[in-house]
Amino acid sequence: QIPLVESGGGLVQAGGSLRLSCASSATTFDDYAIGWFRQAPGKEREFVAATSWNGRSKYYVNSVKDRFSISRDNAKRTVYLEINNMREEGTADYFCQPHREFHYDGDYWRRGKYDYWGQGTQVIVSS
Repeated sequence: QIPLVESGGGLVQAGGSLRLSCASSATTFDDYAIGWFRQAPGKEREFVAATSWNGRSKYYVNSVKDRFSISRDNAKRTVYLEINNMREEGTADYFCQPHREFHYDGDYWRRGKYDYWGQGTQVIVSS
């Protein structure tokens, strides 16, 4: 598993926007699809979005597809998750994970075998 570091979280008002980053130092970064997950306080971690190795294919769970946008810049070895029209239920720690293959299937990402989870980046949405 390649190392990934999440950043960009913070305090945002409901209705606002935020862009999260998932960066890697690995030279093989562009060999991997990348998925974003989030874990709200007291809840299980959930998958929210993914992008293929070249950014051309993207997948979102239904609850976020109208407000989240995933993209990547392989030259910078970074994947972004832009969140618009923030909602209070968006308060969570956000994590990213690599996967060798991209699938339009949330279960594929949920059932992935991830060696470890990073610290994530915390997003707090205020009303």
